Amino acid sequence: MADKEKKGFIEEFKTFISRGSVIDMAVGIIVGGMFTNVVNSFVNDILNPLLGFLIGNMDFTDLRIVLKAATGTTAEVAIRYGSLLQAIIQFLLTALVLFSIIRVMNDLKDAQEKAKKAKEAQNMPCEETK
Repeated sequence: MADKEKKGFIEEFKTFISRGSVIDMAVGIIVGGMFTNVVNSFVNDILNPLLGFLIGNMDFTDLRIVLKAATGTTAEVAIRYGSLLQAIIQFLLTALVLFSIIRVMNDLKDAQEKAKKAKEAQNMPCEETK
């Protein structure tokens, strides 16, 4: 019998879950989820109100094209394009915030690498001229 067949399902699962890469992935997903909460809060609680203030407190979600007005017995039939506009604005603002954060992180990483290379260059012995 093959080794895999000898192992029970539980043993195989324990081996899989105890690998470092799986734990790293789980931590990444959790941190990513928390980071998403921070970015969403920044967009919803800071950027969206500022944008609303700048454009005259307009709530895009109220924008719609009424196809059939509401009557006493039926609800309004409308194309609510304002919600789509709001979602697009939210997406663009979120993408802008993420781009800005990643750009700053990349700039910091590049600066660290340049400093490391400069330090290594200082520690290298100079060639003698003949």
